[in-house]
Parts: sequence; structure tokens; C-alpha cells
Amino acid sequence: MRILKTAALLSAGLLAAQTAVAQEKFITIGTGGQTGVYFVVGQSICRLVNRGTADHNLKCTAPSTGGSIANINAIKAGDMDMGVAQSDWQFHAFNGSSQFEGDKFDNLRAVFSVHGEPFTVVARADSDIGNFDDLFGKRVNVGNPGSGQRATMDVVLGAMGKSSDDFALASELKPAEQSAALGDNKVDAIIYTVGHPNGSIQEATSTVDAKLVNVTGEAIDKLVGDNPYYAKAVIPGGLYKGNDEDTQTFGVKATFVTSADVDDDVVYTVVQAVFENFDRFKGLHPAFATLKEEEMIADGLSAPLHPGAEKYYRERGWIQ
Repeated sequence: MRILKTAALLSAGLLAAQTAVAQEKFITIGTGGQTGVYFVVGQSICRLVNRGTADHNLKCTAPSTGGSIANINAIKAGDMDMGVAQSDWQFHAFNGSSQFEGDKFDNLRAVFSVHGEPFTVVARADSDIGNFDDLFGKRVNVGNPGSGQRATMDVVLGAMGKSSDDFALASELKPAEQSAALGDNKVDAIIYTVGHPNGSIQEATSTVDAKLVNVTGEAIDKLVGDNPYYAKAVIPGGLYKGNDEDTQTFGVKATFVTSADVDDDVVYTVVQAVFENFDRFKGLHPAFATLKEEEMIADGLSAPLHPGAEKYYRERGWIQ
């Protein structure tokens, strides 16, 4: 009799465990290259979500991807639930402009913004590149197709009446590969739209004498003036070896986006995991250290807020 009772208890326990597993929901967050801050954003959000899996049965993964545009397209296709994207590409995707002309993503929804991302140019010290105009005729890594940095580079070139054809070489290396290429003298300069301090830029300036290049001038002034998702930006001096002076440039915000098709409860749970562990989140990368909640729920968000995020922000009294 005791054996039968024990077997019944074991069977009940196994059934309960199987039911719990069956109820688990998996979400995927698109990030970027493994040396970039987007990867850290996704991994950090997943870490906080997965700390509470026992309570909400939500499990999160954040693989490396091609970046902003690849993430938006994957969310639109239903291959990913959420992702990180530059604020300009969030704007263009929702409004059907620029690279998203004729491919408007009506269901794109904003969740929150994260860190600022200056458009960053790093050149070998022996390349005679003192400003952005000096890049023409040189070997430049313009970024991998599908990345926000590549698309922003194309926008900058267009604003200047130029194209990639004006470089001696326009390579398409991913962020994880470009610093080594600079150090190996395979390119004269690399570009990266990224939060600082950044490991890839750190690697580039540590392995070879390299300088951060100012991105300024009339074309940049007009670009910033005409587009609300751009702003002037400064990369502080002293972050990288051999670069003691501030670098003047412009930039965007990193934003966290999803689709209207993703359940409200899922988005609510993800937002709750971040903002109820906010100090922990801010400690996961130096680029997050100065984040403020009120800015994250407003700045750089050009798509409508997802109802799940909106519900949480209303409960906290952050929006009316």
C-alpha cells in the first residue's frame, strides 16, 4: 500500500513538473555584434527576466544578430519577439521612410529607450585622416548590411553627396571583426554607432595608434536640424588610449522595440523586470550608468508605446 502511495505521489509530482514546463513561454530578443552594447542590453534584460522565471514562467534568450534593421525585420516576420534598434531606424520603420519606404511596419511598438549612441569614426594615426572628409579615397569599414551603423553611414554619405564608391575600399565587416582589421592595417578607418565606453573601440585604440575623428560640418548640422531623432553628441576625452580630447559628432538613442502582436503580459513582465531591478540593470554596463527612468520612457520613441509597457508606466505614475 505504501509503495502504491509513493508511486502515486511521484506520478503527481512528475505531472506537476511537466505542466510547469509546458506553461513556460520563451521569448527572443535581437541584439547586435558580441562586442557591442546592444548585445549587453539584450543579455542584461534576459538576465533580469530569467531571475524571475519561477514566478512568471517566462524564459528569455538574446542571441547576437546583425543589428538594428535586422532586428526590426525579424520582429516584423515573427522570428523574434523584441529587439534593440537605433532611434532613427525605429522612426523610419514605423513611418515607412528611408530604407523602409514601401515596407512600413505599422505594428512596430516602442518599449523604452536605453543609452545614447554617438556616430563614431576611428582612424589609424598613420592614415592622415583628421576629419570625416579625409575618409574619401581611403579604406573604410562601412559596416555589415542590416546594421544600423551601416544604414546611418549611408545617410551621412548621402547628406554629403557621396557614396561608398568614394572610398578606395568599402569593407562590410561586422563590429567584432573591424577592430582587428584596423590593427592589421587592412583598413584605414572604422565606423560604429555605439554607446561608450565600448569594448571594440577600446580594442582598436589599444592595439594600434588610432584617433577618434570629429564628424561635424554643414551637412551634419542640416542632418541634425532636419531630423528629430538625431542630436549633437560628444564622446568624452580620456575614455580611450591616445584620445584625451572630446570628440564632436552626432548620434541617436538605442531603443528597445517589439510588435503589437506580442502579448501585453509578456511585455509588462519584461518592463517590470528591468525597472524593478533598475540599479542592478544600470550596473551591468558603464553605458547604462547615467540612465534615468523618465528619459527612458520618452526619449527617442517614435512608434506608439506597447500597451504592456504603457500599463506598467501608468501603474508607476510615470505617465497619465
